[in-house]
Amino acid sequence: QVQLVESGGGLVQPGGSLRLSCAASGGTFSDYSMGWFRQAPGKEREFVAALNWYGTKTNYADSGNVRFTISRDDAKNAVYLQMNSLKPEDTAVYFCAASTRWDYPFRPQYWGEGTQVTVSS
Repeated sequence: QVQLVESGGGLVQPGGSLRLSCAASGGTFSDYSMGWFRQAPGKEREFVAALNWYGTKTNYADSGNVRFTISRDDAKNAVYLQMNSLKPEDTAVYFCAASTRWDYPFRPQYWGEGTQVTVSS
C-alpha cells in the first residue's frame, strides 16, 4: 500500500506560482496513476489534475487547465503540481492521490494528508 506525503504549500500573492510535491513510499510507484485534489473551506473536495502510469495521459479540471501542470518523476517516486498565475480562489488544502486504475473521472484509492495553499495579498 502506498503512502503519500505532500509538501510545498504556503502563502503566495495573487499571480504568483507554487510547486507542490508528493513523495510516495511503500509501493511500486510506477504501478499508480497519480492525481491532485483540493478542498477549500466550506466546500467539497474537488479534482484538480491526474496523470497516468507512464506520464502519457493527463486530465485537468477546467479551473486550472491552462495554469496548472502535473508531472511525475518515477526515479524519485514523486509527483508534482506546478501552479502558475494563482488566484485567491485557488486557496485550499491540496491533496495528493494515487490509484491503480486510470479512470474518468479519476477515482483514487490512496490519499495524502494535504498541504495548505493560501493565495492572498
